[in-house]
Amino acid sequence: MRPTTLAKTGGAVLATAVVGGLASRPAQSAWFAALRKPSFQPPRQAFPIVWPILYADIAVVSANAVDTLTEQGRRDEAKTFSILLALNLVLNASWSWLFFSRRKLGTSAIAAGVLAVSSADLTRRAANVNGAAAAPLGLYPLWCAFATALSTRIWMLNR
Repeated sequence: MRPTTLAKTGGAVLATAVVGGLASRPAQSAWFAALRKPSFQPPRQAFPIVWPILYADIAVVSANAVDTLTEQGRRDEAKTFSILLALNLVLNASWSWLFFSRRKLGTSAIAAGVLAVSSADLTRRAANVNGAAAAPLGLYPLWCAFATALSTRIWMLNR
């Protein structure tokens, strides 16, 4: 993988983390504390552990996929992958804004579901290009599916 490609995917992931993190500050608010949450709500301390791992996986596996496609002369597929990655990262950051800043619980549950589908598609595409080397990205759609279940349950408990 080329360092410039990793710098691009890493920069995009870092921007997503910053934007999402800014929106997530209300997670420590009275509003969030007052929400009814399901028994499977992870402790707050889990999120700053899980997300950096997932973001690193996204950056590395995506850079590897884009470079492999480019080296194979599949430039259109590399461009498509890059566009879908950008869309995925926009969805990723948007969830935090919808949930924490806008307090749109139903909309954020739907957005989490769309993000899970997008993440599964990215993982599928990366695995088609690099096989087992893309396996770490498989954690991302699993976490997003869990986030969808969690978001949906919070929405149902707080209607």
